[in-house]
Amino acid sequence: MSAHQENINYLKARKGFLNWIVTVDHKRIGLMYLASIIFFFIAGGTYAFLFRMELWSPLQGFMTSDTYNHLFTMHGVIMVFLVVVPGIPGALGNFLLPIQLGAKDLAFPKLNITSLYLYWGGATLALFSLTQGRADSGWTFYAPYSLSQNPAVLWMLTAAFILGFSSILTGLNFIVTIHKMRAPGMTWFRLPLFVWALYATGIMQVFATPVLAITLVLLLVENFLHIGIFDPALGGDPIMMQHFFWFYSHPAVYIIVVPAFGVVSELIATFSRKTIFGYKFIAFSSVAITIIGFLVWGHHMFVAGQSDVAVTIFSFLTFFTAVPSAIKVFNWTTTLYQGSIKLTTPMLYALQFLFNFTIGGLTGIILGILSVDIHLHDTYFVVSHFHYVAMGSTMIAFIGGIYYWWPKMTGKMFNETWGRIGAVLVFIGFNVTFFVQLIMGSQGSPRRYYHYLDQFQIYHQISTVGVVILALGLFTALFNLLISLRTGATAPQNPWGARTLEWTHAATPPVLYNFTETPIVTEGPYDYPVEKV
Repeated sequence: MSAHQENINYLKARKGFLNWIVTVDHKRIGLMYLASIIFFFIAGGTYAFLFRMELWSPLQGFMTSDTYNHLFTMHGVIMVFLVVVPGIPGALGNFLLPIQLGAKDLAFPKLNITSLYLYWGGATLALFSLTQGRADSGWTFYAPYSLSQNPAVLWMLTAAFILGFSSILTGLNFIVTIHKMRAPGMTWFRLPLFVWALYATGIMQVFATPVLAITLVLLLVENFLHIGIFDPALGGDPIMMQHFFWFYSHPAVYIIVVPAFGVVSELIATFSRKTIFGYKFIAFSSVAITIIGFLVWGHHMFVAGQSDVAVTIFSFLTFFTAVPSAIKVFNWTTTLYQGSIKLTTPMLYALQFLFNFTIGGLTGIILGILSVDIHLHDTYFVVSHFHYVAMGSTMIAFIGGIYYWWPKMTGKMFNETWGRIGAVLVFIGFNVTFFVQLIMGSQGSPRRYYHYLDQFQIYHQISTVGVVILALGLFTALFNLLISLRTGATAPQNPWGARTLEWTHAATPPVLYNFTETPIVTEGPYDYPVEKV
């Protein structure tokens, strides 16, 4: 390839569908992840919209109970395994990590495209399962529900197994890249906080995801060979399955939310025009969350018959997990204090992240209290708590990150007015949907029920109205970005005045190998000049 071709932006360097499919360019891979994740986000959201409409009335509406069980299972599987777990690392992480490090690409480009193929393969099997019946085990695949010989469930288990390998390869690639591919002068404490977040996430992906893979293999073996592993009818132990599943799935909660911490750190530093407060504390708190996250899985099983000593330890560690998360919130808030704040669209998403994550974190502490969790277990309180973390925090940060880096990815500016309108609608819709579920759950309303008591109808109806507002906000945000591809103004190199390498040294959009010359780093990523309000 000629030097001229290397200096053309990555969108124009190699054209054609085939060149995109077989590319090893991390930027194009990131965009293909982004398109795939948006597609599945719409699909999973549609499932949620349908069963929320069914719950408008406490009696049967337009679907049967079997269809309802299928819808919330598919919603959970798609949103967890195809959207929130791979979302930020797969799309934003792939696109940005090498550029923020001053590198030409990830350490293993072919492994990177392989991880995308595995993601597509797992997604294809998940969709294929729709032709094999109705998967109705819930996204957790608890035994004995997942041992029913239902072909749809078996295909779904296989899909989740393949998706796990995609996650492992992505995490491994990120870890090696951060260790070995940093530009000259890019010391550990000059890394952007988004890179620190991806590093912590990569460790969890590599060490936690194999446990899920083993669990899914054991479920498949038991289904086909009828060996008593988890099935009590064959002498198995279903509680052991829960231990395996949550040993992965609680770190998975942090695989979901820790990358969002990194995105929000970038947004708050940029749009406050301030050096991030407590950089090292935020960086090390991501690592601390990674370590502690492996030790608290038992708080999902307080009602499963654990010993008093075990539940006491898990309860204490749950409270302890709140410390590094609180450090981040306090440091972000302090960064905002007396900053020259610009309420751009990305910043509006960062601010609503702070609000939603605070609610999600505080409700998590409440669920860590043993005596309270006994009452709230398997209620809508748990549903709301999880959505405040996974949707209200992670996906909100993801959308904010897409808006923030959209000019860098596409070379186009979006309409700021419509971006703000979409952000406000998303904030209102999300909180109308899920805050009322905290009230409903505290009054004892169980989750996943097809029929419910009349006293909960008003809460369900308010929640359903919130879903409509939320959907309107999300589609407004999406259409605003898509329209900008045709009508948006050409983006300058650094429209936000940010200080990380992708803005200060890389073209917009980046050239094929990111930089025309390898950058030399001489200062931290958030050394903003002091500005008076």
